[in-house]
Amino acid sequence: MNFNKGAIKMKKSQVNENQEFSRGLQSRHVQLIALGGTIGTGLFLGAGQSIHLAGPSIVLAYLVTGIMCFLLMRALGELLLSDLNAHSYIDFIQRYLGDNMSFVAGWTYWVCWITIAMAEITAAGQYMQFWFPHLPQWVTGLVLLGILLTLNSVTVSAFGETEFWFAIIKIVAIIALILAGAYMVAVHYPTPAGHASVTNLVSGGFFANGAKGFFLSFQMVLFSFVGIEMVGMTASETANPKKVLPKAINEIPLRIILFYLGSLLALMSIYPWQAVSPTSSPFVQVFKNVGIQSAAAVINFVVLTAAASACNSSLFTTGRMLFSLTYRGEGKFAKHMGVLSHAQVPVRALRFSTVVIAVSVFLNFLIPGHVFAFVSSVATTCFLFIWGAIVVAHIKYKKQQLAAGVTTKSSFKMPFFPWSDYFILAFLAMVGIVLLFRVDTLIALLGSIFWLAALSVGKYLKDRRTASHPVVDDGGADDTKEI
Repeated sequence: MNFNKGAIKMKKSQVNENQEFSRGLQSRHVQLIALGGTIGTGLFLGAGQSIHLAGPSIVLAYLVTGIMCFLLMRALGELLLSDLNAHSYIDFIQRYLGDNMSFVAGWTYWVCWITIAMAEITAAGQYMQFWFPHLPQWVTGLVLLGILLTLNSVTVSAFGETEFWFAIIKIVAIIALILAGAYMVAVHYPTPAGHASVTNLVSGGFFANGAKGFFLSFQMVLFSFVGIEMVGMTASETANPKKVLPKAINEIPLRIILFYLGSLLALMSIYPWQAVSPTSSPFVQVFKNVGIQSAAAVINFVVLTAAASACNSSLFTTGRMLFSLTYRGEGKFAKHMGVLSHAQVPVRALRFSTVVIAVSVFLNFLIPGHVFAFVSSVATTCFLFIWGAIVVAHIKYKKQQLAAGVTTKSSFKMPFFPWSDYFILAFLAMVGIVLLFRVDTLIALLGSIFWLAALSVGKYLKDRRTASHPVVDDGGADDTKEI
């Protein structure tokens, strides 16, 4: 009997040894994946609202948040480079914070990206109606999902190439805005609010709405960076990761800061911050005043691309995360999802995630808009927990190294450890406190706390049920075959 069990374990081990991702992502793919994943509608459509909250000091808010994100990425990078065989950063949360924390963090991250895809697919349908007013929203959503699922199912390099060009379009739009702003300032271009000038940056004072407006802006500013941690999902599929990952991690946050700061400085130089529209895209205002009468169509194309990019990133992330969560699992669902195709892509996990997203699109038409907005807000707020878990895992990793007397010769270490990690946690806690001062964000914060507590209770009950009714392993001969 013991011999049979050993044979079964050996068989499963041999199968799992083949379940490794291909390393098809190049350096340019990795850099543009994270860059494109963070630059989206938060900047193109939401910049006006954050400018109205903080005034010119919004630039400082983005700078401080960018520094925090850089340190977060350095912590994540050191974890990733410590074990390049890990499928995702959730593996490190499991290793250093335990099964319960990894369960909660993993499924929370999966649901977060499902809701992001749900929001972006719905938005894509609305954007298409700009050109085709009578086209049902769900048609655009399903067609886009079908195309992206096909691309993601082929090879990981197909995903990387698609995301590369999606990101290029957004970056070109931002560069065009910055160049337009520089030109308008140089010629003192007349606008409906006066003349383009760098003096507009301090119109009404740098902290125009005081400390309250400055701190309240951090909620939207922080969530503009959501997605930067996606590098943690690409490590096991990156060619030459020891060279590519440090380069990408060091450059991505700095480039994002430059793009955000550059575009915001351009916007507030062209218009006094009070004149920037808080409800519509400030990009439309700029392009219209440059003389591009089709500004609305240009921005509509850019935000449509941004929505497709976000959905593409969502499929990639949810597929890899579901695979990571079910890999080596004992249940039927886990055995079915935790395998790769012959192209070394988690096709089954991708298909399941796509079905959930597609169903959620239809549900979006059945539930009131404010309910959908609430679900999206809760998911976004949960990123505070995800990022915090990464940092705590890094602290535990470093403390274990120090306790064991291990000294690494790697040049890619977290700068100023442990104070840099404590700074990140303090920053995230500050944003959590800021969420208490607005009704909508307070409700989202309470909802996210309820979600995390429900997951923890669910994991506890699952463990108790498993302990009382152990799963009899039949070898899983059929379930572990590649697609």
